Amino acid sequence: MGSLVSEPSGRRERGSCPFHGGIFFHPTITIVTTWVVGDIHGCADELKLLLDRISLGEADRLVSVGDLFHRGPDPTGVMDLMTECGAWFVLGNHEHKVLERCGLAPKSTHDRPAFREGFPAVEADDLRGDGRRSCEVPEDRRADMLRFLQQHRGYWLDNQTIEGAGPTPDGRSWSVVHAGIEPGKPPSESPIESLTRARRVHGRGSPYWYESYEGPELVLFGHTPGKIPRARMFRGQLVSLGLDTACVYGGALTAYSPELDEILTIPAVKAYATC
Repeated sequence: MGSLVSEPSGRRERGSCPFHGGIFFHPTITIVTTWVVGDIHGCADELKLLLDRISLGEADRLVSVGDLFHRGPDPTGVMDLMTECGAWFVLGNHEHKVLERCGLAPKSTHDRPAFREGFPAVEADDLRGDGRRSCEVPEDRRADMLRFLQQHRGYWLDNQTIEGAGPTPDGRSWSVVHAGIEPGKPPSESPIESLTRARRVHGRGSPYWYESYEGPELVLFGHTPGKIPRARMFRGQLVSLGLDTACVYGGALTAYSPELDEILTIPAVKAYATC
């Protein structure tokens, strides 16, 4: 994995090579780059700086691990930036709670409620997240927020479901969830509770779920904040990477490209909330 703070290298290309995990860079075949960003929590200024640094190409994609809005200063700004760049997102525990309250949350990982366009009145409390965390949205944008949230990509994504996305440099598949996965199960078979809220598992010492994960698929996740990305290596391979670096608490906003194995960190402008 690259350094914890690095500049994206721009457009890169690939072909096959038996000497570098099956990948070499070739000047004629363009890689579509995916950037997976950790918990944003309403930090629109930092998201804008991140997007400026990444400079997405026409076919590139920003994917969020969820927890887009709550706790932070500018949920509407985050929504507008995400819309402008065509970003995708999986549902975090806060988005799930809002949609559940409005009768719009999927009831399983394969469910998709019908899209609702009209909302007669949306109160501030309707947008509160998990633990009734606040989401400060102007009254005239609250219905926009609910329409935006319905454009989610479910509770997990992988490189097979993102058009043009490639594998890791060593040829492995990768997936995006908000919090974690059920031990011994892939994201597609994990329950919503694990995908949106997992941190520790039962057992001696109550380890984090990723501490016993062995891959081989790379899992990118958020939800559990840390000062630096939570990297789990197994047999010399990166098998999981936690991207919540506590931006809303004064840490940083972090994004990672699984195709490029590059990471980019934007320091928070300031602390907007306390734990």
